Amino acid sequence: MEKSKVYFTDLRTKPGFNLLDKLEKLVKTAGIENIDFNNKFVAIKIHFGEPGNLAYIRPNYAAKIVKVIEALGGIPFLTDSNTLYTGRRSNAVDHLTAAFENGFNPLTVGCNIIIADGLKGTEYREIEVNGKHCKTAKIGSAIADADVIISMNHFKGHEMTGFGGAIKNLGMGSGSRGGKLEMHSASQPKIKEKKCVTCGQCVKSCSQKAISFNENRKASIDYIKCIGCGQCVAVCQFNAAQVIWNESADTANEKIAEYAYAVIKDKQNFHINFIMNVSPDCDCFNSNDMPIVPDIGIAASFDPIALDMASVDLVNKAPIMLGSKMTDHHYHEGEDKFNHIHSNTNWETGLKHGEELGFGSLDYELVRI
Repeated sequence: MEKSKVYFTDLRTKPGFNLLDKLEKLVKTAGIENIDFNNKFVAIKIHFGEPGNLAYIRPNYAAKIVKVIEALGGIPFLTDSNTLYTGRRSNAVDHLTAAFENGFNPLTVGCNIIIADGLKGTEYREIEVNGKHCKTAKIGSAIADADVIISMNHFKGHEMTGFGGAIKNLGMGSGSRGGKLEMHSASQPKIKEKKCVTCGQCVKSCSQKAISFNENRKASIDYIKCIGCGQCVAVCQFNAAQVIWNESADTANEKIAEYAYAVIKDKQNFHINFIMNVSPDCDCFNSNDMPIVPDIGIAASFDPIALDMASVDLVNKAPIMLGSKMTDHHYHEGEDKFNHIHSNTNWETGLKHGEELGFGSLDYELVRI
Protein backbone atom coordinates (compact mmCIF):
# COMPACT_ATOMS: atom_id res chain seq x y z
CA MET A 1 0.00 0.00 0.00
CA GLU A 2 1.33 3.45 -0.95
CA LYS A 3 2.48 5.58 1.95
CA SER A 4 0.61 8.80 2.74
CA LYS A 5 2.51 11.83 1.56
CA VAL A 6 3.27 14.61 4.03
CA TYR A 7 4.75 17.73 2.47
CA PHE A 8 7.10 19.87 4.53
CA THR A 9 8.83 23.23 4.24
CA ASP A 10 11.27 24.81 6.65
CA LEU A 11 11.16 28.46 7.69
CA ARG A 12 14.13 29.75 5.70
CA THR A 13 13.27 32.61 3.36
CA LYS A 14 14.95 34.85 0.81
CA PRO A 15 14.16 38.28 -0.62
CA GLY A 16 10.98 38.14 -2.68
CA PHE A 17 9.88 34.80 -1.20
CA ASN A 18 8.53 35.13 2.34
CA LEU A 19 6.84 32.64 4.67
CA LEU A 20 3.39 33.36 3.24
CA ASP A 21 4.75 32.57 -0.21
CA LYS A 22 6.25 29.36 1.15
CA LEU A 23 2.90 28.40 2.71
CA GLU A 24 1.12 28.90 -0.63
CA LYS A 25 3.75 26.85 -2.47
CA LEU A 26 3.49 24.13 0.18
CA VAL A 27 -0.27 23.66 0.00
CA LYS A 28 -0.32 23.80 -3.80
CA THR A 29 2.49 21.26 -4.07
CA ALA A 30 0.61 19.07 -1.58
CA GLY A 31 -2.40 19.12 -3.91
CA ILE A 32 -4.92 21.53 -2.44
CA GLU A 33 -5.85 22.61 -5.98
CA ASN A 34 -7.18 19.09 -6.64
CA ILE A 35 -10.10 19.78 -4.29
CA ASP A 36 -13.35 20.89 -5.94
CA PHE A 37 -13.94 24.20 -4.18
CA ASN A 38 -16.29 25.71 -6.76
CA ASN A 39 -19.20 27.38 -4.91
CA LYS A 40 -18.53 25.16 -1.89
CA PHE A 41 -18.73 26.33 1.73
CA VAL A 42 -15.26 25.76 3.16
CA ALA A 43 -14.81 25.51 6.94
CA ILE A 44 -11.28 26.51 7.92
CA LYS A 45 -11.02 24.95 11.37
CA ILE A 46 -8.60 26.91 13.51
CA HIS A 47 -7.95 27.72 17.17
CA PHE A 48 -8.24 31.48 17.75
CA GLY A 49 -6.23 31.29 20.97
CA GLU A 50 -7.31 32.25 24.47
CA PRO A 51 -6.50 35.95 25.01
CA GLY A 52 -3.19 36.24 26.83
CA ASN A 53 -1.79 33.22 24.98
CA LEU A 54 0.55 34.32 22.16
CA ALA A 55 1.53 30.95 20.67
CA TYR A 56 -1.47 30.53 18.35
CA ILE A 57 -1.18 30.67 14.53
CA ARG A 58 -0.77 34.21 13.15
CA PRO A 59 -3.86 35.50 11.31
CA ASN A 60 -1.60 36.28 8.32
CA TYR A 61 -1.32 32.56 7.57
CA ALA A 62 -5.10 32.17 7.67
CA ALA A 63 -5.47 35.12 5.29
CA LYS A 64 -3.16 33.42 2.78
CA ILE A 65 -5.18 30.18 2.86
CA VAL A 66 -8.41 32.18 2.46
CA LYS A 67 -7.00 33.79 -0.70
CA VAL A 68 -5.95 30.42 -2.11
CA ILE A 69 -9.42 28.98 -1.53
CA GLU A 70 -11.24 32.01 -2.95
CA ALA A 71 -9.07 31.89 -6.07
CA LEU A 72 -10.22 28.30 -6.54
CA GLY A 73 -13.90 29.30 -6.28
CA GLY A 74 -14.56 28.37 -2.67
CA ILE A 75 -16.56 30.26 -0.03
CA PRO A 76 -14.32 30.08 3.06
CA PHE A 77 -15.02 30.97 6.67
CA LEU A 78 -12.88 30.60 9.80
CA THR A 79 -14.48 28.62 12.56
CA ASP A 80 -14.10 27.03 15.98
CA SER A 81 -16.51 25.64 18.57
CA ASN A 82 -17.10 26.99 22.06
CA THR A 83 -15.10 25.67 24.98
CA LEU A 84 -16.48 23.43 27.70
CA TYR A 85 -14.71 25.28 30.48
CA THR A 86 -15.67 28.77 31.56
CA GLY A 87 -13.40 31.31 29.86
CA ARG A 88 -13.17 33.89 27.08
CA ARG A 89 -14.36 31.41 24.43
CA SER A 90 -17.25 29.60 26.14
CA ASN A 91 -20.01 31.44 24.26
CA ALA A 92 -20.20 32.92 20.77
CA VAL A 93 -20.24 36.58 21.88
CA ASP A 94 -17.09 36.30 23.99
CA HIS A 95 -15.53 33.87 21.53
CA LEU A 96 -15.85 36.33 18.64
CA THR A 97 -14.49 39.14 20.80
CA ALA A 98 -11.50 36.95 21.72
CA ALA A 99 -10.92 36.06 18.06
CA PHE A 100 -11.02 39.73 17.04
CA GLU A 101 -8.71 40.65 19.92
CA ASN A 102 -6.19 38.09 18.67
CA GLY A 103 -6.32 39.47 15.14
CA PHE A 104 -8.90 37.22 13.47
CA ASN A 105 -11.56 39.39 11.84
CA PRO A 106 -12.97 39.87 8.32
CA LEU A 107 -10.58 42.74 7.58
CA THR A 108 -7.41 40.86 8.52
CA VAL A 109 -8.24 37.37 7.21
CA GLY A 110 -10.54 38.27 4.31
CA CYS A 111 -13.54 36.14 5.28
CA ASN A 112 -16.20 35.85 7.97
CA ILE A 113 -15.71 34.23 11.38
CA ILE A 114 -18.44 31.78 12.47
CA ILE A 115 -18.62 30.10 15.88
CA ALA A 116 -19.61 26.61 14.82
CA ASP A 117 -21.90 25.55 17.67
CA GLY A 118 -23.81 28.80 18.15
CA LEU A 119 -24.36 31.22 20.99
CA LYS A 120 -24.25 28.78 23.90
CA GLY A 121 -22.64 25.74 22.32
CA THR A 122 -25.94 23.96 21.77
CA GLU A 123 -26.16 24.05 17.97
CA TYR A 124 -24.82 20.81 16.55
CA ARG A 125 -25.48 17.93 14.17
CA GLU A 126 -25.22 14.32 15.26
CA ILE A 127 -23.04 12.43 12.77
CA GLU A 128 -23.04 8.65 12.83
CA VAL A 129 -19.63 7.07 13.42
CA ASN A 130 -20.45 3.73 15.11
CA GLY A 131 -17.12 3.88 16.89
CA LYS A 132 -15.70 1.94 19.79
CA HIS A 133 -16.93 4.61 22.20
CA CYS A 134 -19.29 6.93 20.30
CA LYS A 135 -22.17 5.86 18.09
CA THR A 136 -22.68 9.45 17.00
CA ALA A 137 -20.62 12.63 17.33
CA LYS A 138 -22.07 16.03 18.24
CA ILE A 139 -20.33 18.33 15.74
CA GLY A 140 -20.85 22.10 15.64
CA SER A 141 -23.46 22.88 12.97
CA ALA A 142 -21.36 25.26 10.86
CA ILE A 143 -18.60 22.65 10.57
CA ALA A 144 -21.01 19.76 10.00
CA ASP A 145 -22.87 21.70 7.29
CA ALA A 146 -19.71 22.77 5.42
CA ASP A 147 -18.88 21.10 2.10
CA VAL A 148 -15.09 21.09 2.53
CA ILE A 149 -12.95 20.93 5.70
CA ILE A 150 -9.54 22.58 5.94
CA SER A 151 -7.74 22.38 9.28
CA MET A 152 -5.00 24.83 10.27
CA ASN A 153 -3.35 23.45 13.37
CA HIS A 154 -0.83 24.87 15.81
CA PHE A 155 1.28 21.84 16.72
CA LYS A 156 2.18 21.90 20.41
CA GLY A 157 2.00 19.90 23.64
CA HIS A 158 -1.26 19.14 25.40
CA GLU A 159 -1.89 18.21 29.00
CA MET A 160 -4.53 15.54 28.21
CA THR A 161 -3.58 14.16 24.80
CA GLY A 162 0.21 14.60 24.89
CA PHE A 163 0.17 16.87 21.87
CA GLY A 164 -2.38 18.86 19.92
CA GLY A 165 -2.33 18.73 16.13
CA ALA A 166 -4.76 17.97 13.32
CA ILE A 167 -6.69 15.20 15.11
CA LYS A 168 -7.11 17.22 18.31
CA ASN A 169 -8.15 20.38 16.43
CA LEU A 170 -10.63 18.46 14.28
CA GLY A 171 -12.06 16.22 16.99
CA MET A 172 -12.17 18.09 20.26
CA GLY A 173 -12.19 21.47 18.54
CA SER A 174 -15.24 20.72 16.37
CA GLY A 175 -17.39 19.11 19.06
CA SER A 176 -20.24 21.09 20.59
CA ARG A 177 -20.03 21.69 24.33
CA GLY A 178 -22.04 18.49 24.86
CA GLY A 179 -19.67 16.71 22.50
CA LYS A 180 -16.68 17.97 24.44
CA LEU A 181 -18.28 16.66 27.61
CA GLU A 182 -18.65 13.25 25.96
CA MET A 183 -14.97 13.20 24.96
CA HIS A 184 -13.72 14.36 28.36
CA SER A 185 -15.93 12.33 30.62
CA ALA A 186 -17.76 9.03 30.80
CA SER A 187 -20.13 10.30 33.46
CA GLN A 188 -23.01 12.74 33.72
CA PRO A 189 -22.40 16.31 34.93
CA LYS A 190 -22.75 17.37 38.55
CA ILE A 191 -24.27 20.46 40.18
CA LYS A 192 -22.17 22.46 42.62
CA GLU A 193 -24.89 23.91 44.85
CA LYS A 194 -22.78 26.78 46.22
CA LYS A 195 -22.49 28.23 42.71
CA CYS A 196 -26.14 27.72 41.70
CA VAL A 197 -28.15 30.98 41.60
CA THR A 198 -31.46 29.28 40.77
CA CYS A 199 -31.71 31.00 37.38
CA GLY A 200 -33.47 27.96 35.87
CA GLN A 201 -31.59 27.91 32.56
CA CYS A 202 -30.44 24.32 33.08
CA VAL A 203 -34.00 23.25 33.90
CA LYS A 204 -35.31 24.88 30.71
CA SER A 205 -32.60 23.45 28.48
CA CYS A 206 -32.72 19.83 29.66
CA SER A 207 -34.38 17.77 26.93
CA GLN A 208 -34.87 14.84 29.33
CA LYS A 209 -36.45 16.93 32.13
CA ALA A 210 -33.76 15.49 34.38
CA ILE A 211 -33.10 18.72 36.29
CA SER A 212 -35.33 20.27 38.93
CA PHE A 213 -34.93 22.40 42.03
CA ASN A 214 -34.41 20.60 45.33
CA GLU A 215 -35.52 21.61 48.81
CA ASN A 216 -32.68 24.15 48.95
CA ARG A 217 -33.94 25.80 45.73
CA LYS A 218 -30.82 24.58 43.96
CA ALA A 219 -30.62 22.65 40.71
CA SER A 220 -30.49 18.90 41.11
CA ILE A 221 -29.96 16.16 38.51
CA ASP A 222 -32.02 12.97 38.31
CA TYR A 223 -29.31 10.58 37.05
CA ILE A 224 -31.88 7.98 36.02
CA LYS A 225 -33.16 10.43 33.40
CA CYS A 226 -29.84 12.18 32.59
CA ILE A 227 -28.22 11.11 29.30
CA GLY A 228 -24.99 13.10 29.79
CA CYS A 229 -25.59 15.42 26.84
CA GLY A 230 -23.88 18.37 28.56
CA GLN A 231 -26.49 20.98 27.73
CA CYS A 232 -26.71 22.09 31.37
CA VAL A 233 -22.94 22.68 31.36
CA ALA A 234 -23.33 24.60 28.10
CA VAL A 235 -26.02 27.01 29.32
CA CYS A 236 -24.89 27.54 32.92
CA GLN A 237 -23.21 30.93 33.15
CA PHE A 238 -22.19 30.49 36.80
CA ASN A 239 -20.14 27.26 36.57
CA ALA A 240 -22.62 25.45 38.80
CA ALA A 241 -23.17 22.64 36.28
CA GLN A 242 -19.76 21.00 35.96
CA VAL A 243 -18.02 18.15 34.20
CA ILE A 244 -16.91 15.13 36.21
CA TRP A 245 -13.35 14.66 34.94
CA ASN A 246 -12.95 10.90 35.14
CA GLU A 247 -12.12 9.77 31.59
CA SER A 248 -8.82 7.96 31.05
CA ALA A 249 -6.37 9.61 28.67
CA ASP A 250 -6.43 6.62 26.31
CA THR A 251 -10.21 6.58 26.09
CA ALA A 252 -10.33 10.34 25.60
CA ASN A 253 -7.78 10.11 22.76
CA GLU A 254 -9.84 7.42 21.05
CA LYS A 255 -13.02 9.45 21.40
CA ILE A 256 -11.28 12.48 19.91
CA ALA A 257 -10.24 10.34 16.94
CA GLU A 258 -13.87 9.25 16.47
CA TYR A 259 -14.99 12.87 16.51
CA ALA A 260 -12.26 13.81 14.00
CA TYR A 261 -13.50 11.02 11.75
CA ALA A 262 -17.04 12.41 12.00
CA VAL A 263 -15.86 15.88 10.90
CA ILE A 264 -14.21 14.72 7.68
CA LYS A 265 -16.42 11.73 6.94
CA ASP A 266 -17.56 11.77 3.27
CA LYS A 267 -16.04 15.23 2.75
CA GLN A 268 -13.08 16.64 0.87
CA ASN A 269 -10.50 17.64 3.46
CA PHE A 270 -6.97 18.96 3.76
CA HIS A 271 -4.74 19.70 6.75
CA ILE A 272 -1.84 21.99 7.70
CA ASN A 273 0.34 21.76 10.82
CA PHE A 274 2.34 24.79 11.93
CA ILE A 275 5.26 23.32 13.88
CA MET A 276 6.40 26.55 15.46
CA ASN A 277 6.08 28.05 18.93
CA VAL A 278 5.81 24.45 20.12
CA SER A 279 4.61 25.33 23.60
CA PRO A 280 4.22 22.53 26.17
CA ASP A 281 0.50 23.13 26.75
CA CYS A 282 -2.68 23.93 24.85
CA ASP A 283 -3.56 27.33 23.38
CA CYS A 284 -6.67 27.20 25.61
CA PHE A 285 -4.64 28.61 28.51
CA ASN A 286 -4.50 32.40 28.85
CA SER A 287 -0.71 32.24 28.78
CA ASN A 288 1.90 30.23 26.93
CA ASP A 289 5.18 28.81 28.19
CA MET A 290 8.51 28.87 26.39
CA PRO A 291 8.66 26.54 23.31
CA ILE A 292 10.18 23.12 24.01
CA VAL A 293 12.06 23.02 20.67
CA PRO A 294 13.16 25.63 18.10
CA ASP A 295 10.70 26.48 15.32
CA ILE A 296 10.72 23.67 12.75
CA GLY A 297 8.44 24.45 9.80
CA ILE A 298 5.04 23.85 8.22
CA ALA A 299 3.64 20.50 7.01
CA ALA A 300 0.55 19.67 4.94
CA SER A 301 -1.29 16.54 3.87
CA PHE A 302 -4.63 15.06 2.90
CA ASP A 303 -4.00 12.49 5.68
CA PRO A 304 -4.37 14.04 9.17
CA ILE A 305 -2.99 10.98 10.94
CA ALA A 306 0.16 10.82 8.81
CA LEU A 307 0.52 14.59 9.24
CA ASP A 308 0.42 14.36 13.04
CA MET A 309 2.78 11.36 13.04
CA ALA A 310 5.30 13.19 10.86
CA SER A 311 5.03 16.28 13.08
CA VAL A 312 5.74 14.21 16.20
CA ASP A 313 8.79 12.71 14.52
CA LEU A 314 10.08 16.13 13.47
CA VAL A 315 9.72 17.45 17.02
CA ASN A 316 11.41 14.38 18.50
CA LYS A 317 14.38 14.82 16.13
CA ALA A 318 14.77 18.50 17.06
CA PRO A 319 17.05 19.72 19.87
CA ILE A 320 15.38 20.90 23.06
CA MET A 321 15.22 24.57 24.07
CA LEU A 322 17.44 25.13 27.07
CA GLY A 323 15.50 26.76 29.88
CA SER A 324 12.18 25.34 28.68
CA LYS A 325 9.95 22.84 30.44
CA MET A 326 12.09 20.09 28.90
CA THR A 327 15.05 21.02 31.11
CA ASP A 328 12.78 21.32 34.15
CA HIS A 329 11.97 17.62 33.85
CA HIS A 330 15.47 16.17 33.22
CA TYR A 331 15.01 15.14 29.61
CA HIS A 332 17.16 12.27 28.29
CA GLU A 333 18.29 12.21 24.66
CA GLY A 334 16.05 10.03 22.48
CA GLU A 335 13.06 10.21 24.84
CA ASP A 336 9.67 11.07 23.33
CA LYS A 337 9.26 14.74 24.13
CA PHE A 338 5.48 14.79 24.49
CA ASN A 339 5.35 11.74 26.73
CA HIS A 340 8.17 13.32 28.74
CA ILE A 341 6.40 16.60 29.53
CA HIS A 342 3.01 14.91 30.03
CA SER A 343 3.93 11.54 31.49
CA ASN A 344 0.34 10.48 32.21
CA THR A 345 -0.63 10.70 28.53
CA ASN A 346 -0.21 8.31 25.62
CA TRP A 347 -0.66 10.15 22.33
CA GLU A 348 -0.15 6.99 20.26
CA THR A 349 -3.59 5.63 21.19
CA GLY A 350 -5.44 8.38 19.32
CA LEU A 351 -3.46 8.03 16.10
CA LYS A 352 -3.68 4.24 16.16
CA HIS A 353 -7.43 4.38 16.70
CA GLY A 354 -7.80 6.82 13.81
CA GLU A 355 -5.89 4.40 11.60
CA GLU A 356 -8.24 1.60 12.73
CA LEU A 357 -11.22 3.78 11.78
CA GLY A 358 -9.73 4.05 8.29
CA PHE A 359 -9.30 7.79 7.81
CA GLY A 360 -5.51 7.85 7.72
CA SER A 361 -2.25 5.97 8.13
CA LEU A 362 0.71 6.07 10.48
CA ASP A 363 2.93 5.11 7.54
CA TYR A 364 4.05 8.20 5.67
CA GLU A 365 6.59 9.64 3.25
CA LEU A 366 7.97 13.08 4.10
CA VAL A 367 8.38 15.20 0.97
CA ARG A 368 10.56 18.25 1.58
CA ILE A 369 10.00 21.24 -0.72
